[in-house]
Amino acid sequence: MSASHVQISKLLSKALRHQPDVLGISLDEQGWTDIDILLQKLREKGIDIEELLLREVVAENDKQRFRISDDGSKIRASQGHTIPVSLEYEAVTPPEDLYHGTVARFLDAIRETGIQRMKRHHVHLSKDEETAVKVGQRRGQAVILRVRAGEMHRAGYVFFRSENGVWLTDHVPSQYIEFS
Repeated sequence: MSASHVQISKLLSKALRHQPDVLGISLDEQGWTDIDILLQKLREKGIDIEELLLREVVAENDKQRFRISDDGSKIRASQGHTIPVSLEYEAVTPPEDLYHGTVARFLDAIRETGIQRMKRHHVHLSKDEETAVKVGQRRGQAVILRVRAGEMHRAGYVFFRSENGVWLTDHVPSQYIEFS
């Protein structure tokens, strides 16, 4: 993605996941907002983005953070919200192993209390180590934790998979984590 696409993506993440008021938009219960209103509010903030560019940013986002509705009129973030929304994901059976990318400074807390969702709606897990490395590197040298998701599921923990393939659960207790 180009630098301008990254900048637009970051602004969309902030507005659609955390602070819709930064653009003066509102989200419905499922996190959707009208594309035309979003573009209008961006223009009012001095950011002139055409709908085609917005759709390019959504399509080219490496993590597929955003989704456009089937009728093409609305947009929302796929996951990672810190504001209340109901993404209406159905519970699914996870693979035996999932991965979580973090950094060393969080390991003691994770050993003690497991992986917490913090301000987000869910803990985010990756299907492969490569993706987990990319996630962990955002905060420094990545440490990859293997989560025994199949075992958790059999013990009654619920998992969801977002539209962009991120695995979600409420909490990962430390007894289900393999520390390298």
